Amino acid sequence: MTGSKSYARAGVSLETADAVVERLRAAVESTGATGFGAFAGLHPLGDGRLLAASTDSIGTKPMVARPRGALRNCGGDMAAHCINDVVTCGADPLILLDYVAANHVDLEEVAALIDGAAEVCRVAGVALIGGETAELPGVYREGELDFAATCVGIVAAADVIDGSTVTAGDVVIGFPSAGVHANGFTLVREVLAEEDYDGPDLLAPTRLYVAEARALRGRAKAFAHVTGGGILGNLSRVLPEGRNAEIDWEAWERPPVFEWLARHVAEDELRRVFNLGIGWCAVVGEAAPGEIVIGHVG
Repeated sequence: MTGSKSYARAGVSLETADAVVERLRAAVESTGATGFGAFAGLHPLGDGRLLAASTDSIGTKPMVARPRGALRNCGGDMAAHCINDVVTCGADPLILLDYVAANHVDLEEVAALIDGAAEVCRVAGVALIGGETAELPGVYREGELDFAATCVGIVAAADVIDGSTVTAGDVVIGFPSAGVHANGFTLVREVLAEEDYDGPDLLAPTRLYVAEARALRGRAKAFAHVTGGGILGNLSRVLPEGRNAEIDWEAWERPPVFEWLARHVAEDELRRVFNLGIGWCAVVGEAAPGEIVIGHVG
């Protein structure tokens, strides 16, 4: 087999995603927003604290998870994804709101999604305070559904972690993912059409990194949640201009699902699309014993 498959050929352009951010920047910042394009948006409350918020969806993962009876995992993905994004800036996550849309709402499927999200929220200490369920025939095809959420947290202005103090020589430490998590499934589906894979790391829900983030407060100069764009793409979002991350791609063991993908997708594309076994990164001055050093800042 050859590594000929790519995200672009599967129908998803990471370049377009980046261009959308820049195209919308002027309109967004005209409302008084700052830091557009970060993992979480920040809004000052005027009392020395800021609200931190993030919205995302789980993309096409349900198209793989639903026939395999794993929609509950997708609910966990959604909550963990948004909560992880919020804690990248040093915030404590507070609440989550969800949105389910489908051609036809199946009560048991919606319940599975919400049960999965609620489980993650309980672990993170986040209240799932509400949401919206919409039936949209004509927008979605029969059997299709989408699941999105918004997480809101709070952080003291003095405690914001934004990468501004990162310097050359700082160390990048990595924390293992549970597998693919929730990004890159349009490409995963292309590969599944050629070769099946049923390992648990294919549909394992996104790992929650709240405890790791809290433990690193006071040491971490930047956090990156490794989602679409891979390790380098997400680290670049939190490093100061002129700084770049240099990754040792042999520093950790990849989960088996990425060995399967590697039979169909070239290494450069794997690095650009998937987390490859590292779901969360922290930039610190120096690593502590036992931490996985995956690179450094140049």
